[in-house]
Amino acid sequence: MKEFSVSEIKLGIIAGGQLSKMLIQEATKWDIKTYVLDSDEHCPAKDIATFFVRGDRLNFTDVYSFGKMVDVLTFEIESINTDALFKLKDEGLIIHPDPFVLTLIQDKGKQKEFYRDNNIPTSNFHLFDSKEDIIKSVYENKLTPPFVQKIRKGGYDGRGVKVVDNQSQLDELLPGASIIEDKIDIKKEISIIVARNKNGETETFPAVEMIFNEKENILDKLICPAYISKSIEKKAANIAVHLAEKLNIIGLLAVEFFVDRRNNILVNEIAPRPHNSGHHTIENNLTSQYEQHLRAILDLPLGRTKMKSPAVMINLLGEDGYNGHVKYKGFREALSIEGVKIHLYGKKITKPYRKMGHITIISDNLKDAISKADKLKKIVRVIS
Repeated sequence: MKEFSVSEIKLGIIAGGQLSKMLIQEATKWDIKTYVLDSDEHCPAKDIATFFVRGDRLNFTDVYSFGKMVDVLTFEIESINTDALFKLKDEGLIIHPDPFVLTLIQDKGKQKEFYRDNNIPTSNFHLFDSKEDIIKSVYENKLTPPFVQKIRKGGYDGRGVKVVDNQSQLDELLPGASIIEDKIDIKKEISIIVARNKNGETETFPAVEMIFNEKENILDKLICPAYISKSIEKKAANIAVHLAEKLNIIGLLAVEFFVDRRNNILVNEIAPRPHNSGHHTIENNLTSQYEQHLRAILDLPLGRTKMKSPAVMINLLGEDGYNGHVKYKGFREALSIEGVKIHLYGKKITKPYRKMGHITIISDNLKDAISKADKLKKIVRVIS
């Protein structure tokens, strides 16, 4: 795609959540026609997409038919019918990232094997077919707590993960095929997003530090720049680029890392798309993660990712105990604070810990941004 008119491009996005919505907001700046496939007629991206198609992303026919409508196909989630994607690819449709990457990401066991086979640092792991096999291995002294169980398929946003500290918790193990990882003595969790285009050009965004909700293991607060040394950031960025190259990624790759107490850097998980750890880039970087994804998948030069100022991002999660039509309390008071940028995703119904929006706080001083973020967490409530 060396020469083209952007206004003639039909960009297809599978799934219409908040990531899709924010990608479309960037695409409209270039007059790109956007098509969204989602089963929910009330999804966040529906009202701003050029065309909305109601369909099931796990259904072969729905995905295949949708792909025949567009020139370039991308996605905001990994759980997609890959058989349809491979057929579309064979027929010449441009799909980024490649369906092969999706098949890898959909199975956490395959992910870990890929890291091992390509000398990517990650925690030690074992694969099991069932909960019963894990318990048997423990009683045979082949496996010893503490460890972390992750179901191989279907887990996201902290779901499908169980931390086992001792044998008394074995009955709480999750059913199904799983990976068992060593429980890492984590000092920090960080993320680096790398972009790569068809020419092999890469750009990394500055590392961010991630702080998670302990109850639900969902990203609660993000700090940029991360409180890490330059050497750790450089090493993590090199690993992220190496991963993108090994996967032949065209688009974005978000790489989540553990930094342990000995300053070892271990890859936790990856996502081949815009990511929660990059929302702050909308206001805080010369090029946002969404614009960068468009540049990469449309075979355009990548943008610079220089940080404009320190920033903190907090997720707006549905408050525990509330189910129903969403209400946002503290909106006016939040906007009275300097540097606050509020993004509401447009989801009509709130549920406990559902991602309903995010707030980015930009400041010349990182401590000031953190202080304001902590204040905002007490002010803004997502209820029904």
